[in-house]
Amino acid sequence: MKRKEKSPRVDIYARITETIVTELEKGVRPWMKPWSAGRLEGRITRPLRHTGEPYTGINVLLLWSESLARGFEAPLWMTYRQAGQIGAQVRKGETGATVVYASRFTKTETDSRGDEVERDIPFLKTYTVFNCDQIDGLPEHFYHRPDKITDPISRIEHADRFFENTGAVIRHGGPRAFFAPASDHIQMPPFESFRDAESYVAVLCHEATHWTAPAHRVGRDLSRYHRDRSERAREELIAELGSCFLCADLGVVPELEPRPDHASYLQSWLRILKDDRRAIFQAAAHAQRAVTYLHGLQPAQLTEEQEAA
Repeated sequence: MKRKEKSPRVDIYARITETIVTELEKGVRPWMKPWSAGRLEGRITRPLRHTGEPYTGINVLLLWSESLARGFEAPLWMTYRQAGQIGAQVRKGETGATVVYASRFTKTETDSRGDEVERDIPFLKTYTVFNCDQIDGLPEHFYHRPDKITDPISRIEHADRFFENTGAVIRHGGPRAFFAPASDHIQMPPFESFRDAESYVAVLCHEATHWTAPAHRVGRDLSRYHRDRSERAREELIAELGSCFLCADLGVVPELEPRPDHASYLQSWLRILKDDRRAIFQAAAHAQRAVTYLHGLQPAQLTEEQEAA
């Protein structure tokens, strides 16, 4: 019975990882595809549940990819049952998208000394959702598309306020962008050296994800970053995903072309994902925790403005 319960979880990890590996082998970073598809007339957002709550972690990548592949423009998704509960109907012949739900349960076991101990057991489930473009009879607001951007300057100002509210020390100078754990500061090249304001903010999103790593923030271990190529690649993958999530939240287009110092990680990411089918899930979860932490540093008023955007 245990074997039957375990194998579906492995299949989920393997199936999703294989899809991402296939894209990387083509030289495509799948988390960048929504922005590079030429549909930039409207703001890219995270996929949303039917309640308006954003999806998180690996589900962002799954639903971005599904929307791009099938030409969906509405950001909202729901299950067949949720559609029926509001009097709507998934169109006949439509196929849904797979999303995952990760949780854990506690099991009491007896250890080698005969003592009862509680052990947390993680599990992963899948369920199917449909995009609003596949559903008839929904109230009009469900079909809402992200508004076109008419004032890019205020959007950048909004991002500047976001980073100021984090309290991160951001210094400018030199040709490289990086986070320095020893001095706990973010180093950025001069603003004028970037192609445009969006490029500056997108790189800062990446470095701010690194900035969340110390133990007094979210607690990702960077002690082996400079000694272990695999650990460095894992952290850079987390920062790439964190940057994409944060760019979507702030309405900023990320750096579509990989920075020269990051392009070399492509083969390392492929090795990691092929060796560990859970690596992309773990990276997305770490990225989500980093972005959630950064949002948690914002004043309540700013958080409400972002949710309304």
